[in-house]
Amino acid sequence: MPEPVSNKERESAMRSHRPAVLLIYTGGTIGMVKNEETGALENFNFDRLIEEVPELRRFDYRISTYTFNPPIDSSDMSIDHWAKLVRIINFNYNFFDGFVILHGTDTMSYTASALSFMLENLGKPVILTGSQLPIGMLRTDGKENLITAIEIAAAKRQDGSPMVPEVCIYFKDKLLRGNRTTKIHADRFNAFRSFNYPPLATVGINIEYNESLIRRPDTDKSFKVHLLVDPNVTVLTLFPGITQSLVHSVLHIPGLRAVVLRTFGAGNAPQLAWFKQELKEAADRGILFVNITQCQAGSVQMGLYETSLPLIEAGVVSGYDSTPECAITKLMFLIGHNLPIEEVRMLMNSNLRGEITK
Repeated sequence: MPEPVSNKERESAMRSHRPAVLLIYTGGTIGMVKNEETGALENFNFDRLIEEVPELRRFDYRISTYTFNPPIDSSDMSIDHWAKLVRIINFNYNFFDGFVILHGTDTMSYTASALSFMLENLGKPVILTGSQLPIGMLRTDGKENLITAIEIAAAKRQDGSPMVPEVCIYFKDKLLRGNRTTKIHADRFNAFRSFNYPPLATVGINIEYNESLIRRPDTDKSFKVHLLVDPNVTVLTLFPGITQSLVHSVLHIPGLRAVVLRTFGAGNAPQLAWFKQELKEAADRGILFVNITQCQAGSVQMGLYETSLPLIEAGVVSGYDSTPECAITKLMFLIGHNLPIEEVRMLMNSNLRGEITK
């Protein structure tokens, strides 16, 4: 169990009529400040958040903080860290109106996708954000991203329900469904894009929510968390000239349970006899294949062209318009529950958290 927010803070949040937001700092560029003596960038103490971002005083919110100890670079993000985030949110779920996760940009879309599946029937906002420049730098994008993410996490509809009860990424004026996102730029402020689903909100002078696009929890069901995730998934990207030895070695990784196939165009693959045979033998060993396109936008349409027929014959499942990050984490989530393979196939074809368009 991760160390909780103090009981005093949680009780205060419950008693207060002001919106309460829990800020979780995992690591990443946004939490850096410059040491004036050494010139080095260092993680700042989020207990002193108001000193670094005094603009937060203008919010009539209760903001509590939790910091990973030690903070991690997002390149080191793992399924254990996802589980830790889920435990923190679950432990504090009844005491806060929303949650903001500060996260490095490199793997933020993976974490957002994973959390969307691990937090079932979510009824409160979980907003991931970060920055391309440290929060202590003059031209940082971190302050605006942080301030707006907190405002979105606390936002309510007229009936008092949360405005955006989803796992989202907020970055550079756009609120995006987390499991629809991918990082598109290494050094521009508009680092994330959702190619196959519109923004849930656009931020300018006002925050304009597209409420018709926002998912709502099923009021007849309870919030439920999942901690079972299996990392025995790999990605096989097809390319002209791919060799049998490469495909064979990938499909014989010890413990492998599922493969995300990144195919051409609308889901097409080579019609080479050896390729068909490798897929069939792997499928006979119980390995599940999911087909997604290498294109940034658009969807797999298996059967549209003859070149996708070998995949259908091998029992490959369509990933529709899933992002790679979503397809990978959804598979990890489903196979982690040790479901029968036919049930996993069915669920991969199902829209569980707004992650695919069918």
